[in-house]
Amino acid sequence: MAKEHILVVDDEEDICELVRYNLAKDGYKVECIGTGEQALKMARSKLPDLIVLDLMLPGIDGLDVCRALKLDSKTSHIPVIMLTAKGEEADIVAGLELGADDYVTKPFSPRVLVARARAAMRKATLAADEDDATVKIRDLVVNPARHEVLVRNKPIELTHTEFSILHFLALRPGRVFTRYQIIDGVRGEEYPVTDRSVDVQVAGLRKKLGPCGKEIETVRGVGYRFKE
Repeated sequence: MAKEHILVVDDEEDICELVRYNLAKDGYKVECIGTGEQALKMARSKLPDLIVLDLMLPGIDGLDVCRALKLDSKTSHIPVIMLTAKGEEADIVAGLELGADDYVTKPFSPRVLVARARAAMRKATLAADEDDATVKIRDLVVNPARHEVLVRNKPIELTHTEFSILHFLALRPGRVFTRYQIIDGVRGEEYPVTDRSVDVQVAGLRKKLGPCGKEIETVRGVGYRFKE
């Protein structure tokens, strides 16, 4: 069985070696690089199973790398763990809103990082079949493999977060979700994202969907659901 391939992006050699050693000891194939430009090139050519990405990089910073990866249909499925000295909530939320799957702040426990890496790849594997399923409901088509949404056969451009929320709800028509269940379902558990941010995302999503915006219903006092 082939080993999972992990790409580590950090311009600090000692950090790279620490991460590489601990992940390799756990059985993973690990490659380390030091710039955002190299990260994008290698991610697109080798399609790793996970990317551990520092936010503070020379040249293209980590947030821009994450944005580029998640906007590219070839690499958007690759889970990303942010590894950074920035512990401020705003930086964490910014990365998660761009599509990062998890974060670990420096200084960090190598055992915690390995556990987070294992969990991120396991979650991506378990979700692969569901995430590849195209949803067709009335005038709306959501195709995750192509990261494409069609309303009455017309393509609609959505952000990564808007797309994730739409697909999450559309896969489960009729079921009501609280704002925090939506956060957990789209981003994973225990992220510093507020319920207000879900309202903002849904409002923008409805506007972009036009006539299909009404498919996302507000359940007063609870949350949201996709029409059954």
